Amino acid sequence: MSIDIIGNFLTVIRNAIARSKPSVTTSYSRLRYDLALVLQEEGFIGAIEVLNDHDVVKKQIKIVLKYVDNESVIHEITRISKPSRRVYAGIGNIKPVIGGLGVSVLSTNKGLITDKTAKKVRAGGEIICTVW
Repeated sequence: MSIDIIGNFLTVIRNAIARSKPSVTTSYSRLRYDLALVLQEEGFIGAIEVLNDHDVVKKQIKIVLKYVDNESVIHEITRISKPSRRVYAGIGNIKPVIGGLGVSVLSTNKGLITDKTAKKVRAGGEIICTVW
């Protein structure tokens, strides 16, 4: 049985936004942490904190969600490339999300970066998700 850790991570965020929770805690992985950093740099989420309590065996990530006038900054977060169907984009095939209002997160040889950064550094890769 394979588990899609990115899909689960995005679903945790989606469910927390639907319930208007101020923050969410999930298990730690380097990929989840890097994705949270990209979302924070783009202004979609607030603070990120790595919890390493002695009571808990595994590390966890606490993500503070961002709201403006009681409305979430994230309107939609969608998984594009899945374990069952990988989606790759070259430099010329990276499309803007909603006319540039949202971002696509790509996994490249330079790490997890946004579509705008990928065009600047001229790198293609696997499209992980889109956020707007």
